[in-house]
Amino acid sequence: MAGYDYSQPGCYFVTICAKNRRYLFWDEFDWRVGAACGRPRLSPIGTIVEKEIHRLSQIYSMVCVDKFVVMPNHIHLLIRIRFSESGRPQAAPTLSQIINQFKGSATKRAGYILWQKGYHDHIIRSEADYLRIWDYIDTNPAKWREDCYYCQAEGAVSP
Repeated sequence: MAGYDYSQPGCYFVTICAKNRRYLFWDEFDWRVGAACGRPRLSPIGTIVEKEIHRLSQIYSMVCVDKFVVMPNHIHLLIRIRFSESGRPQAAPTLSQIINQFKGSATKRAGYILWQKGYHDHIIRSEADYLRIWDYIDTNPAKWREDCYYCQAEGAVSP
């Protein structure tokens, strides 16, 4: 959103797609058939992505990933930027800085470019919105075959 301060405390729903929407992050059987019980097995690249998501709150003390899901060709993150723990004003990273750092670290560890340019974000403005997005992230793997990214990447191959 133009003019919005993406470093201020708040919650953001972020979607990041794999480059060319390739199926990189799940075990091949799971992305072809669907994750059993909504719990996919991650590929080695998916495991790198998951570890880098967990590192975000270590890198940025004011950032918490409340919920996330790694899908075959994209990820969803529910990111919270908080006030500093000391209560003193500190320069918080912008959402763009957080995402760029994450994408760069995961790409470096993988050894090749994982991500398409940019990302989609949604500013969460209410508890109802937060809970709706939480549920969406929670149930997303079980609904993979209904996902818009499933149809768009049908037949996509891993590197």
